[in-house]
Amino acid sequence: MKKKIEEKKWADILAEISTNVTEVSYRTWFAPLFPLEIDEDAAVIYVASSNDFLIEVLKNRYISVFERAVETVYGKKYKIIIKNKTEEEIERAIKGNEIKEAPIKKEHEEEFREEYFLNPRYNFDNFIVGNNNNYAHAVALAVAESPAEVYNPLFIHGGSGLGKTHLMHAIGHYILEHNPSKKVLYVSSEMFTSELIKALQDGKNKNAKMRAFNNKYRNVDVLLIDDIQFIEGKDATQTEFFHTFNTLYDFKKQIVISSDRHPSKLTDLDERLRSRFQWNIVADIQPPDFETRVAILRNKTEQEKVEIDDDVLEVIDLIAEKVKFNIRELESALTRIISYSKIFNEKITVKFARKNLNDIFSTSDFNITCESIKKEVCKKYNIKISDMESAKRKREFSYPRQIAMYLCRELTDSSLPKIGESFGGRDHTTVLHAYEKISNEIKVNSVLADEIKQLKTDIQ
Repeated sequence: MKKKIEEKKWADILAEISTNVTEVSYRTWFAPLFPLEIDEDAAVIYVASSNDFLIEVLKNRYISVFERAVETVYGKKYKIIIKNKTEEEIERAIKGNEIKEAPIKKEHEEEFREEYFLNPRYNFDNFIVGNNNNYAHAVALAVAESPAEVYNPLFIHGGSGLGKTHLMHAIGHYILEHNPSKKVLYVSSEMFTSELIKALQDGKNKNAKMRAFNNKYRNVDVLLIDDIQFIEGKDATQTEFFHTFNTLYDFKKQIVISSDRHPSKLTDLDERLRSRFQWNIVADIQPPDFETRVAILRNKTEQEKVEIDDDVLEVIDLIAEKVKFNIRELESALTRIISYSKIFNEKITVKFARKNLNDIFSTSDFNITCESIKKEVCKKYNIKISDMESAKRKREFSYPRQIAMYLCRELTDSSLPKIGESFGGRDHTTVLHAYEKISNEIKVNSVLADEIKQLKTDIQ
């Protein structure tokens, strides 16, 4: 038998939920819900929302929190069904059954309830693992499985668009899926700075606002903070983050930080923070190799429910060959082609891709040649191009030569024989040996990895 949910019961459910999630999560996802009815016989509770995205987030992220709160209030398990109702339908229902919002905890002031929501599309299942990111993926998964027990803090660094944010969202999703009562906060360093300034600017209520600010950031189980490089040069922000870091660490709370650079390269950062960022694991993400780029694009194609035939595979290879250093741009190029194909009702072919991605094909190569690469490498290691092309075997010449060969293989479309020809007529096996040697060394030599990364930037 179905009947309306009692007002007090609903208030008790909301109050129970509010003790297990952050205030911003409560207000964003639960407070807007309207209770419809309860079916005692079927053990089902029906609630409603007019927001499709809200319903999706609740189902994917919070349904277990919801069900546990209901079980606590009613003393038995109920299934939660969230129906999509128009605002007019909900308003009519409210008039006939007015529900008061449950009181919520007041540790956080209204000014400090903002946060970024975890993107449901970013999880471990759809993160493509390759040689460029397998270590970062492994330690991120270990942190998600045992937060604050291993690898705390975890510092992930790499260039823009390589998957740092994806991994951070994946960590948050995994923890909430397996421990829904955990308080996971994902913010950017810019948000941290902005809210600190907001607290400090109000002279009259400064103490109260700083308490609210600290409550937000220090009363969480997991803090995921993105782009920490933006607190460089901001002394007050660094000081406050130093104390926040210490508090969370001392209370065995998980800290995950991302940056575009290794901690040692954050030269305008307080030494105390640089040191703490390297207390445990520092994992880097490099640009993906060709095979990983292809895997990423194939996965994206499957997500978009596009049939993968020979023409599509050829387009995937073409995009993977042209877009080498940014996964976000890589996926964006494919998404555009798929979108244009649907809009213009045309088949995805190489000709169609070249026509609609002419910006990529006209600019992404940056006129990079073996000659321009040799020039930059010689400048870096202070040798002459004639030395690089010669038969000299001293390490001061052979090592930069191998690095230049590696970069030619990475940054140009030249074949191995063609690259060998530009290095004094060397055999293609010499080029392959150089490429494999530098590829393997990058994995274990962080100094060389940083040098290669900087050379790629300079060459482009």
